Amino acid sequence: MAEFQLGVGIGWRSEIDLTVERMKGVDFVEVIAENVRPGSLPESLRVLRGRGLPVVPHGVGLGIGGARAPDPGTLAHLAACAEALESPLVSEHLAFVRAGGVEAGHLLPVPRTREALDVITDNVRRAQDALPVPLALENVAAIFGWPEDELTDGEFLAELVERTGVHLLIDVANLYTNQVNLGLSAVAALDALPLSQLAYVHVAGGHEHGGIWHDTHTATVPQEVLDILSELCARVSPPGVLLEWDDDYPSDAALAGELERIRAAMRRGASRAR
Repeated sequence: MAEFQLGVGIGWRSEIDLTVERMKGVDFVEVIAENVRPGSLPESLRVLRGRGLPVVPHGVGLGIGGARAPDPGTLAHLAACAEALESPLVSEHLAFVRAGGVEAGHLLPVPRTREALDVITDNVRRAQDALPVPLALENVAAIFGWPEDELTDGEFLAELVERTGVHLLIDVANLYTNQVNLGLSAVAALDALPLSQLAYVHVAGGHEHGGIWHDTHTATVPQEVLDILSELCARVSPPGVLLEWDDDYPSDAALAGELERIRAAMRRGASRAR
């Protein structure tokens, strides 16, 4: 994991660009790749790059978990973003987003079968070949489980890492979502995941409605999510931890406070590292 040294960061959004520029203690940022044009980067991102902050392009539409090979145009865009931003890596989701020409509108979980693993292994290798920097894949918040699943999420990711060497972006808020909605233990998931391939971590807040947890990225991070982050930090020292906030933006002070809560959770976990 010495390959990446990112620190504590925040997702860059155009609505809070000045906030991110002014905020102390931001070590890196992540930008949604579909929201930028490599040939005409926002001035704010150029300012941050000029200060030496790493900027990670984060894709949401590649659909690397689908049955079809990754779209060459989408991969070319991710590669161009990485080059324009001089990024240390690119991240995407281990999900499928379309089938039969229909867009799902969600990051859907992949079937955790041997057959799917073979297809996704090939897709990941194609993506790695097309990118100028390492690729990290994010675990998604599952709203359902496939009845034919043969492997747990951790087992599936571990074998994918073994086959491809792909890095991992672990979203602890997604682990919490799966724990609440599907009864899948977040701690058990951490114990099964190949944390030696960890590139960085996502942390975010959400809302409960009707007994279902919605990972909205529009609220303060629940203590339960920070506790999962501490559990992760007790097992490994993450190269980076990033706060996602996508709408209903709070004050600058509130966002800075969220970053400090993240740092405190990291310290709690590190204090009891195994």
